[in-house]
Amino acid sequence: MNLLTSKSTHTHSTVSRPQPLELWGGIECTVVRLQDEFRNQCDETGHTDRLDDLDRIAALGIRTLRYPVLWETISPDHPDQCRWDWHDERLNRLRELGIAPIAGLVHHGSGPRYTNLLDPAFPEMLARHAERVAQRYPWIEMYTPVNEPLTTARFSGMYGHWYPHGRSEATMLQALYIECRGVQLAMEAIRRVNPNAKLVQTDDLGKTFAFPNLKEEVEYQNSRRWLSFDLLCGRIDRKHSWYRRFLDAGITEAQLAEFVERPPTPDVIGINHYVTSERWLDRRLRDYPKAFNAPDHPHYVDVHATRVPYVADQLGPEARLREVWERYRLPIVVTEAHHGGARDDQLRWLHQFWKAAETLRAEGADIRAVTVWSIFGCVDWNTLLMVKSGFYESGLFDARCNPPRPTALAEAAKSLAAEGDFDHPVLDGVGWWHRSDRFFTPAPEVTAPQVIVKQPRKLAITGGTGTLGSAFSRICGHRGLAHDLLTRAEMDIADQGAVESALKRHQPWAVINAAGYVRVKDAHAEQERCFRENAHGAEVLARACAHLGIPYVTFSSDLVFDGSLGRAYVESDTVSPLCVYGNSKAEAERRVMQAFPEALVIRSAAFFGPWDRYNFVHAVLRDLAAGKQVEVSDEIHVSPTYVPDLAHATLDLLIDRANGIWHLANQGALTWYEFAAQAARQAGLDTSALVRTGGGGGRGMTALSSERGLLLPSFDSAIQRYLHENTVAWDDPPQRAAA
Repeated sequence: MNLLTSKSTHTHSTVSRPQPLELWGGIECTVVRLQDEFRNQCDETGHTDRLDDLDRIAALGIRTLRYPVLWETISPDHPDQCRWDWHDERLNRLRELGIAPIAGLVHHGSGPRYTNLLDPAFPEMLARHAERVAQRYPWIEMYTPVNEPLTTARFSGMYGHWYPHGRSEATMLQALYIECRGVQLAMEAIRRVNPNAKLVQTDDLGKTFAFPNLKEEVEYQNSRRWLSFDLLCGRIDRKHSWYRRFLDAGITEAQLAEFVERPPTPDVIGINHYVTSERWLDRRLRDYPKAFNAPDHPHYVDVHATRVPYVADQLGPEARLREVWERYRLPIVVTEAHHGGARDDQLRWLHQFWKAAETLRAEGADIRAVTVWSIFGCVDWNTLLMVKSGFYESGLFDARCNPPRPTALAEAAKSLAAEGDFDHPVLDGVGWWHRSDRFFTPAPEVTAPQVIVKQPRKLAITGGTGTLGSAFSRICGHRGLAHDLLTRAEMDIADQGAVESALKRHQPWAVINAAGYVRVKDAHAEQERCFRENAHGAEVLARACAHLGIPYVTFSSDLVFDGSLGRAYVESDTVSPLCVYGNSKAEAERRVMQAFPEALVIRSAAFFGPWDRYNFVHAVLRDLAAGKQVEVSDEIHVSPTYVPDLAHATLDLLIDRANGIWHLANQGALTWYEFAAQAARQAGLDTSALVRTGGGGGRGMTALSSERGLLLPSFDSAIQRYLHENTVAWDDPPQRAAA
């Protein structure tokens, strides 16, 4: 369905209001230049090589899609040399699927290598590219010639992040003028081919807040945020507060008059809004982490406004969208609704955006759609693409999996597209940006956020006195996931009556089984107890959850393998345990999957975490710090697993209703000796007291990899975070280990 029904063929079309609110989609497609190097997000998320991604999108019910037809990929070497094959195949497939593309021509880029955002020829060259696109695909009706021109101008011309790496207001304004002139000429060229073509103009529209002592800076930033839309709407005339600044930057009166006299007014204003879009400035530098002390503004910090309590009632998408409507009275679409955090917060953010759009529509605002972004995730946006670390944020699909795995966001999108609403138990809680523990600087009186329902649906976590159960409880608390942490006294998982009674009493929406027998060396002498707790108990819980139809996850081990394969094990490799403990876990896997094929079984290995003493890393560092000699095997290769990473990834999979066997371990295979040595070096301890030993016991490598998706970060990252986040001193006297 094409939402933008034209009533006119002039440069700005009157657009009828659609009913009801629609769901659009978008693919992160940035091609950005950093010095002389280009990064392409479609390459990095794998979309470039997956034509069937478009069928995945269509299956969700999305019928309008922001899609790249980027200048840098079609004419990378010369403006008159075009490569169309990739785009022909994909745009024709979109047409077959009944999906209307919004053609993006430049997405956070500065054009191909032969031009840039300060090149006076950029607008005319972009217009030639736009005209070629319109001629080749005359059926495309919606265009975004330049995505987020103001944001790109700031990052490229004022902050120095992207090419041409300028660092002045004048450079920013020059880049912004050239981008917007490119939009103007591109739309004029497109409309010569297709008079009904529509301009969907996007930009990030945050807002800045501060105490009165930074009033001038706040007013400056808040007037600047409108510049791209004001310029395209023909509002920057002699009366505009930024008119003189444009002139001072070298843009002439005649050049500005071009926008006033024939403004390329957007048919739709597209708002991209992130939880980080709203900012708080503060001169009290000591009250904030040093990371927010930037050299560009040494006299104040610049933090997410959600991190302070002073303006909490003025934040969020509803407030920003209302401002846009009141200023322009043009049709609005949320063109990017994305959150890169945990799955529950991703769902909450999308839900908040959808409800904000519905609220404003009820007030009379012309809000057309909400766009789920980014469908296949994005890479390294935590550093604005400036550092290649492979930091991946998933979207509706997790592109780390092959084929991309649908997440809970995909189900939410499918429900929104079909019914205009969606539900999930995690929506009973609130996102981190609403919780009181988010603040850097607590205030005397802060109104606590209201939970959406009075009695939130809860998770049940077994193993309440154990390391893993306690860790899950801690992580759930951090993520705002209501839960009951159950001890053996509250629910003996191997007792069917106790399980049924506890589940009836607590009525969880899902169960995490973190209970079980963990003493590997003692298992041979306690075989009956080991199998009762690990195999029988896991099976009893699986049958109960299958009967109730609720998600269930339980944990297995790398010790279901004998280590003789010669490479890291993946999920489909045949189990071949050598010890009683490994046999109990292999039997648990078999019984659980037979009882409940939709269950989730997580294999992991060599836990270490920041909140307890009962792990290998703590023991090694404690002994080395005490000057003791430590003997460690240099024969057995394992994949160490940082417990917080394990818990977060497991919760995401559980929320997604993933099933079957998954391997979750930090990426990398190393011997126990290498594990100890690296931890010691990172901690600044002398490794000379580490002694290499044999002791493989027939096992050479029980390291874990995955054919389903490598979801956990590298071991190097994990050990660095462990040392930063560890809360237990190495020289504390140990307490009795919990069973």
